[in-house]
Amino acid sequence: MLPPFLRKALVDLAMAAAAFAMGLQVSGTHSSVLRPFGGATQAIAVAVALSLLLRRRFPLTVAWVVALTTVIPPLVELVAPGTLLRNDGSVEIANLLVWTPAMPFAAYNVVTTAKRALTAWIPLAVMGIGALLIGSVLPPLRAVVVLGVRPDAEDVVFRSVISLLLAVLLGLYLRTRRRVLEDLIERAERAERERHLMVQQARMEERARLASEMHDVVSNRVTLMVLQAGALKVSSSDDDVRGAAEELRRTGTKAMEELHEIIGLLREDGDAPRTEPVAPTPAQLDALVAESVAVGIPVTLEEQGEPHLVPPAVAKTLRRIVQESLTNVSKHAAGATVHIKVSYGDRVRLSVRNTPPTQPPDELLATAGSGIGLEGLRQRVDMCGGTFRAAPTGDGGFQVEASIPA
Repeated sequence: MLPPFLRKALVDLAMAAAAFAMGLQVSGTHSSVLRPFGGATQAIAVAVALSLLLRRRFPLTVAWVVALTTVIPPLVELVAPGTLLRNDGSVEIANLLVWTPAMPFAAYNVVTTAKRALTAWIPLAVMGIGALLIGSVLPPLRAVVVLGVRPDAEDVVFRSVISLLLAVLLGLYLRTRRRVLEDLIERAERAERERHLMVQQARMEERARLASEMHDVVSNRVTLMVLQAGALKVSSSDDDVRGAAEELRRTGTKAMEELHEIIGLLREDGDAPRTEPVAPTPAQLDALVAESVAVGIPVTLEEQGEPHLVPPAVAKTLRRIVQESLTNVSKHAAGATVHIKVSYGDRVRLSVRNTPPTQPPDELLATAGSGIGLEGLRQRVDMCGGTFRAAPTGDGGFQVEASIPA
């Protein structure tokens, strides 16, 4: 299949060749009665035909070239009678019509491409006037045969005007059709933009509502828990109770910090870029492991390769995976041991595997939660360009695996 630019070039070449061939046919019909300037007439016909090759780049200029070569010859005959007519009443009709075949091509082109209607209609009007003037200077054509027929002045004018009119109508139709299609495309794009804005607005409103609910309800409950733990620590004389109360207070305080971070993210524009400091991932995982060990969950952490700084989104995702996995163990696998393995390289590979539970689960803990934690982790990993897998193991335990580009 030909490239678009080559197809356009071939169409332009065929159009110019057709206009030139039609002009030569008109001229060749009267070779026996050519005036001395017949060669110049044919040279002008060649120039007019070749100008059609530039119709795409200079449509208005080409239209004016054709319009002027259409109107000037009959004006010359009107000003200087006998220049184009013989004394016996016959006519060198080639001097009048040899370039008129280019007229419909130029008219069609300027109608379809002109940016302003006025700039297109002026040369078209000049072409029409030229066709009428040709008819006004032609006597009955007794001695001239054109294309095998013996035309009269009215026939010449009629054919010229009809060809011009058909070209203009075709150009107007295609121009209107193109504008309608462009308008439909623009409307569709505008509707899509408006729909996108409405979706974004709805999301922002929902995020703001969630942030408000979390701040007013959840944050208040956690704050009360922290205050009660602090009061228990102060009022109790038992060291074990005081230690447990302090651990509860620290955990609640940490939960408040994370909750405020989430509320801040919800209130931000989701499309706005956020700059976060790069955090050391190993220290974050060590802290999570220490928290779980402190509440009685046996957890081991194995690191392979050189721990290094990772992008903030990856660091946060790794932390959330370990945090959610340890939470699920505390809910559904009481008495199980947990092994966390992290491999550093071009990709960070994380595995959290727990053994089968050895104790019945706490019903209150097991029924708490939304049940969509793992799906949320999968979405986080997908956003980082990684892979995620969570499935039971053959021995009755459970394993969560993630591989994320570093």
